[in-house]
Amino acid sequence: MQISEKQIQQVNNQIQRLVAAGSFYGKKLAEAGISGVSSCEDFTKLPFSEKNDLREAYPLGLMTAPEEDIVRIHSSSGTTGLPVIIPYTAKDVDDWAIMFKRCYEMAGITKLDRIQVTPGYGLWTAGIGFQNGAEKLGSMVIPMGPGNTDKQLQMMMDMKSTVLCSTSSYALLLAEEIEKRGIKDKIHLKKGVIGSERWGEKMRKRISEELGIELYDIYGLTEIYGPGIGISCKYDCGMHYWDDYIYIEIIDPVTLKPVPDGEMGEIVITTLVKEGAPLIRYRTHDLSRIIPGVCECGSPYPRLDVIMGRTDDMMKIKGVNVFPSQIEEVLREFPEVSSEYQIRISHLDGKDTMRIYVETNGTVDFADLSRRIAEKVKSRIGFTPLVKVVELGVLPRSEKKSKRVIDERYE
Repeated sequence: MQISEKQIQQVNNQIQRLVAAGSFYGKKLAEAGISGVSSCEDFTKLPFSEKNDLREAYPLGLMTAPEEDIVRIHSSSGTTGLPVIIPYTAKDVDDWAIMFKRCYEMAGITKLDRIQVTPGYGLWTAGIGFQNGAEKLGSMVIPMGPGNTDKQLQMMMDMKSTVLCSTSSYALLLAEEIEKRGIKDKIHLKKGVIGSERWGEKMRKRISEELGIELYDIYGLTEIYGPGIGISCKYDCGMHYWDDYIYIEIIDPVTLKPVPDGEMGEIVITTLVKEGAPLIRYRTHDLSRIIPGVCECGSPYPRLDVIMGRTDDMMKIKGVNVFPSQIEEVLREFPEVSSEYQIRISHLDGKDTMRIYVETNGTVDFADLSRRIAEKVKSRIGFTPLVKVVELGVLPRSEKKSKRVIDERYE
């Protein structure tokens, strides 16, 4: 996506505000003698911002608006190092709600829907993002937050919730519980808005079929407002993102140069109108591509493909670079295995070992299935893993994000 004249002007407004505020990025720009950009080429010379920069700005070094204009802070859900604190002005909160309202509308959700919100509230952006967007739309919100599955299902039945907002892991857990309890006829869900983690086609199919609902992929990250900056439409061919609020480029994560539309790379985001903590060329480490052309739905908003993984998801095993998405693609070819899997990497007797745990029902020969999956994985990544086949429901389920890869070499 080529940056437009209007977007360049918006970037220049942000540059001036960042320099004036003397925030970490403002100092970077001042040191480089940059006071503005006039072309796409100029823009691609601007320095990147990284999560580590944001951590080093802790607690309020990202604040670009005057403190009296800051109405809220959020924090990223990262588990390592200092948290990232993102300040929001009232306009930021409202802009985010407008984007989220568009997401619901793109999914065909109306003010007559009853929206059950299961992601976490508090410093995390998820729960409150889903809620603000639903209130902007005028829908009834059931702000459950995470966990307490008994109560979730009770409210879902009693309130006749029509929309489920959750992670894919929790949507699967709820689907399995509904099946187990035999209450499907008491559930009124029609749609699911799912975000926060990458999920494969197999998992999507299971959730959709078991709950009998249409699923929509939502995208976002705390550093850039939160969830709601993009969503898939009914044609399910990528996620439309709101390019009047954010500019997205895809770069080669090695050379750091932009790649053409249609080519896979790392998503880099610039906020065009954010006031509290604007970010320029923020490296998300999410892997995707911009889908060229106009979507069948007729929306003028550009599209990102599904998130294929993260640059930091990569596992180096026996000198080979392996991504979880590669294992997922192999498992997709085996209809007898469920959507749930787990990869464990360990170092035994001077050698790296990869074990893949998969679930299946009791009607198949576990040993034969294990051998066939191991052979297929070897043909794909070049070495043979140990494949352990277990019964359905044995692998852990999560109310938040599922931990798919456990690297015991560094524990």
